[in-house]
Amino acid sequence: MTRIHLTAEDVARVRFAPRPAPVQELNAAFTMLFGRRDELLFGRWRRRVLRSLPGAVEPLGDLVPAGRAPVFLDVLGETLDEGLDLVAAARPELVRSELERVYAGHPSPRWIRELHGGDGDAWRVLRRAQRAAFETMLAPVWPLVRDLHRAEFARGALAFAEHGVGAALPALVAGSRLRDGVWEWAAPGARDVRLDGRGLVLLPTFHWTGHPMIQDLPGRPVVVTYAAGPGLPLAPDGAPDSADSLATVLGRTRLALLLLLSREHTTTSLARRLGVSNATVSAHASALRGAGLITTARAGRSVLHLRTALGTLLVGDRPRP
Repeated sequence: MTRIHLTAEDVARVRFAPRPAPVQELNAAFTMLFGRRDELLFGRWRRRVLRSLPGAVEPLGDLVPAGRAPVFLDVLGETLDEGLDLVAAARPELVRSELERVYAGHPSPRWIRELHGGDGDAWRVLRRAQRAAFETMLAPVWPLVRDLHRAEFARGALAFAEHGVGAALPALVAGSRLRDGVWEWAAPGARDVRLDGRGLVLLPTFHWTGHPMIQDLPGRPVVVTYAAGPGLPLAPDGAPDSADSLATVLGRTRLALLLLLSREHTTTSLARRLGVSNATVSAHASALRGAGLITTARAGRSVLHLRTALGTLLVGDRPRP
């Protein structure tokens, strides 16, 4: 059983990662490629990827034998370069201890031993391998990953705003529950993680079907990477229209309202533009405001609404209706 212990301060600091993390998504995909056998859903994808991987990726397989990845690879970072820089900035003692854990009782390749010693050439080998793997496995579908992340972000934000942490957090992981400040779910091995005020970051991944992966590094918020999306490997030629994806999550009226609010509107103005009643606009605005996507302020007898930076991040550069 995995248990995450949250204090009252941690509950107030639960948040979604605003953007997908390229290196973490790569970790999930690479582990799915070699360490988890989900042949029915991922078999065809696995065979296609294995045929296309360049030789430069091979060292990454050495570093993640049988799906046992060292935790210094678990980084966020909103761009690939930022993530790779965070990997390279890992504390030497963490790198050494994790390589010793992964290769406990087994001989390691020479370059892994050099990485253990902090050799600069070995770090460059790792960076080339990660970049080559990302370009082959994820770059062709990264626009779809971003769109799916926005939709999952919106769904989660609305669920937390409308139902609260107690109901929305367990809904992210099938079979999990939140009771007496402990979020728990069945998983191989027992693990207890205490946040102690560090907060919790929720990161959806779209190349993984297993139990949530936990990043627990000293002095940092704990990151839970959980399986989201359609449950199928992504294909660059199968991307759904991102506006349709958001409309499915938010509802078409809420999405249209959010798009209009790139500039300030009154409730009456929104109702007129959308062809709905003032009461309907107020109800949708309340849900979007609770999710942090819009702000509302009174100006005399009028109520003014405006999209927040978070709302703008969600809708990207889509045109107003």
